[in-house]
Amino acid sequence: MKKTKISEIELKLSNDERTKCLVYTRVMGYHRPVESFNTGKKGEHMQRKHFTSCDGKSNL
Repeated sequence: MKKTKISEIELKLSNDERTKCLVYTRVMGYHRPVESFNTGKKGEHMQRKHFTSCDGKSNL
């Protein structure tokens, strides 16, 4: 059996199969949905850089 990476799989969803995805971020010690941010704060959030540590764990 060949192992396939998720990035190699092409997924196609129709509009009725899609659902809204809420993205939360930590702000001042608590979690808050990004969609509730003002325009400037949303822009700052989009400019953040995400990285992965040497052990392969994601540090978001």
